[in-house]
Amino acid sequence: MQSLMATFALLLVLEGLLPFLVPAQWRETVMKVARFRDGQIRFVGLGAILLGLLLMWMTR
Repeated sequence: MQSLMATFALLLVLEGLLPFLVPAQWRETVMKVARFRDGQIRFVGLGAILLGLLLMWMTR
């Protein structure tokens, strides 16, 4: 459980870096992504899931 919480904390730190460092570019990117079709967003989400699973598998 401690590893899961540490991983989640690191995720929040990484997620917060771009809005903190380059807020204008981050906002522009979010607005572009908001115009994607549902299928495109799902594809990006699936890619992130698969990459995350691959990285977890490689580190175990």
